[in-house]
Amino acid sequence: MKVILRKDFEQLGKIGDLVEVKNGYARNFLLPRQIAYVATKGNIKALEEEKKQYAKREIKQLEDAKTMAAELEKVSITIPVKVGEEDKIFGSVTTQMIADALKEKNYNIDKRKIILDEPIKALGIYEVNIKLHNDVNTIVKTWVVRE
Repeated sequence: MKVILRKDFEQLGKIGDLVEVKNGYARNFLLPRQIAYVATKGNIKALEEEKKQYAKREIKQLEDAKTMAAELEKVSITIPVKVGEEDKIFGSVTTQMIADALKEKNYNIDKRKIILDEPIKALGIYEVNIKLHNDVNTIVKTWVVRE
């Protein structure tokens, strides 16, 4: 079955691509989740309008992400943790803890956008990477201190 992608889909392609998939995959997965249309002339025209709206929305999201990145670079957060002997942390600092600390400063960041290269298991100052958009990353200075 030929379908036209309505959204960027990692396994198949970009928005507007005409792809050939198995009938069951299209009927049971792509069409109900509105990831694709059946390839008809009417749907091709409808998709052109969707592409224009998608491009406008994408530009606005990119501008918002750049603005947020500029603001977040100036922010530093403090995460108090319980420590044992020799200043060893019980457990580690999670992305949820970082997201909660940012939320206290009125920045609503999803924990899945926070990227930790390795778990934070010691006191100190860390630079935490946050992926706000496909093209926009920023760094937030994070202080891990004794509770």
